[in-house]
Amino acid sequence: MAGVSPPRPLPAGAWPSPISAERVARSEVSLRESFADGETTFWLEGRPSEGGRYVVVRAEPGSEPHDVTPPGFSARTRVHEYGGGSYAIAGSTVFFSNDDDQRLYRQDVGGMPEPITAEPPVAKGLRYADMDLSPDERWIACVRERHGEQRLAVNELIVLPVEGSSEPVPIASGRDFYAFPRWSPDGRSLAFIEWDMPRMPWDGTDLRVVEIGDGSVGGSRHVAGGEAESIFQPSWSLDGRLHFVSDRTQWWNLYRDEPGSKAVNLTPIQAEFGVPMWQFGYSTVAHLSDGRIACLYRLEGEHHLALLDPGSGEMLDLDLPFTCFRPTLAASGSRLVVVAGGPRTPAQVVSIDLLSRDVEVIREGDELDVDPAFLSEARPIAFGSAGGRIAYGYHYPPTNPEARLPDGGRPPLIVLVHGGPTSETTPELDLQVQFFTSRGFAVADVNYGGSTGYGRAFRESLYGEWGVVDVEDAAAAARFLVEQGEADPERLVISGGSAGGWTTLCALTFGDTFATGTSYYGVSDLEPFATDTHKFELKYNDVLVGPWPEAVELWRARSPVRHAELMTRPVLILQGDEDPVVPPSQAEAIVDALDARDVPYAYLVFEGEQHGFRKAEHIARALEAELTFYVRILGLEAEPDLQPLEIRNLD
Repeated sequence: MAGVSPPRPLPAGAWPSPISAERVARSEVSLRESFADGETTFWLEGRPSEGGRYVVVRAEPGSEPHDVTPPGFSARTRVHEYGGGSYAIAGSTVFFSNDDDQRLYRQDVGGMPEPITAEPPVAKGLRYADMDLSPDERWIACVRERHGEQRLAVNELIVLPVEGSSEPVPIASGRDFYAFPRWSPDGRSLAFIEWDMPRMPWDGTDLRVVEIGDGSVGGSRHVAGGEAESIFQPSWSLDGRLHFVSDRTQWWNLYRDEPGSKAVNLTPIQAEFGVPMWQFGYSTVAHLSDGRIACLYRLEGEHHLALLDPGSGEMLDLDLPFTCFRPTLAASGSRLVVVAGGPRTPAQVVSIDLLSRDVEVIREGDELDVDPAFLSEARPIAFGSAGGRIAYGYHYPPTNPEARLPDGGRPPLIVLVHGGPTSETTPELDLQVQFFTSRGFAVADVNYGGSTGYGRAFRESLYGEWGVVDVEDAAAAARFLVEQGEADPERLVISGGSAGGWTTLCALTFGDTFATGTSYYGVSDLEPFATDTHKFELKYNDVLVGPWPEAVELWRARSPVRHAELMTRPVLILQGDEDPVVPPSQAEAIVDALDARDVPYAYLVFEGEQHGFRKAEHIARALEAELTFYVRILGLEAEPDLQPLEIRNLD
């Protein structure tokens, strides 16, 4: 085409890109916990530009969205440390957990928040999450987590009056964890799930229904679940019938409770209608006024939003311009609200009118101002791994209209490892990925054994094998793309956060596939986690590796920091100084081991950050550090304004 210059041959790392680290940080506004109330829509925004503050936002028809949560407040709960389920709506009143003190607040829209729970004797010692308002809007049911002198927090289910006029009434206690308190339409019953360590909520939970009378507690019955059955999101249809998601068939399917007889599977297919409950407030099922049920599900890694007729069993996928849906589904009448996106579409709060078929974007998580020619689009991949396993992921080739690799050149490859490890990666547009692909790197985002979206057997393939299966699958992804001619075999990088940081450190310590890598707040030594982490995951390693203390030798054998003699690969370590999940001591231990071996490394600690960086300046600095580290370690040509980074032990 006349006037358009062909792309210049440039080495990776030197490609000019409009996607700066600061631009990426601006795109990191998180959208979650959407809620529909008539024609009004609410959702929660996490804002890095405001120090990571969480804000309840409200949008009414014909008007611009506006903040409900005033400055000085942040709607964030720290129950389980991962939070979620931090607010609830009753008409024009918002109830939320405030991050600063973890008390529950009541706020009339336009007014100032007022606390409705007592000041705890220990700072942030009483935490509340997963709130649900009774149909008469007199009572709040929620999870309460009590921290005090005891070593472990105490979790329980409570009901309290909306004006905070009396002490909360315990509804259920004695189990390790509770979630999903949900009122029946007549307000006489409350469904909830409960479970005990060492199981996680995706392993085995129990669904119960308790009778409630004006704040008092009656009898209860066990509906479903057990040690080997995961129940997710109990919900009530408008006619008072209880529904729930169960993986009793090895797949999370939607069921309808039939008291006195066997529950009915409404979606008997090999697909996932649930997700791992890493946070509260997830929703994949919503009941419509005409009796139909809206469902989010994953089939062979692909996301779908469908309408289910529970009478006929017919399920019809909605034809929408989105391919990724977050578990934030809500309904009001014949209207759906969900957070959705796609490979070239940032996350958006979307309203869907099922009568008119109108699709309205209410809020965009990012107003994309980047030329689409710079965006690399995900290509799904499936590849063989050790033991005949098949793993999955997405390949992003380097993309830039102004540059190309020199003839015969292959790009360096970054293999991304998600956290959890029971989580999933999706092909939703992520400018952190595009930051690298627009500079000449290829990226592989991997759903290794243990990930969600492929059934319980795939999820449990990691059990007893953490630090093995995940490492093998990450390495297999790199080898697959090398064999495809899509990556430079000498410049393979691995990067991950939390559990993904653990996989990164294991791969660099025990394997030889990767030249270098980055650990974001990653685990380096398992043994301290027997006592030094939060309650929610305290026994998770018993399942992922082996029971403590019987399997102590295996815990030590798997821990990278215990094998300093094998550490030869340079590592970038990024850590928050207030992380209660993976404490800074984990990062310091690996840094000491690298120093003792004279292995090149860089170590950055971010003040005021917990498990996951929330402040814009820290998100940008971490990304800049990654680029600088890779450029220098891999011997790439740097872009002119590459940020400085101290790399110890590097000649």
